[in-house]
Amino acid sequence: MALTNADLRASFERAGDEYWQALIGHHEDAYPASPPTPGEVCRAEAERLNGTGLGGAPEFELVESRAVRAEPELEVTHCFRYRPLDVRLWTEAYRDYGPLQAATRG
Repeated sequence: MALTNADLRASFERAGDEYWQALIGHHEDAYPASPPTPGEVCRAEAERLNGTGLGGAPEFELVESRAVRAEPELEVTHCFRYRPLDVRLWTEAYRDYGPLQAATRG
């Protein structure tokens, strides 16, 4: 089953309040540049992970997601549990949520 915006939000929240607050701060502190909102980041990450095949793969379970501010961008990583071996795997850090990208949103 494909990942949704709600799945990603829950994943950031499971990781801890500091990661959800990083998403909020990245958006609010850059005003008026206004990078993507936390909801927009969650939606984009769900689409990106689904595009890699991780979202629909039954052997992978999204455990948690972390956002760290790396000015002027946001660095996002995800932890998946690979069910057949019961091991946790981390994605490479993804950075593409800076003010420049927000300015090009439609």
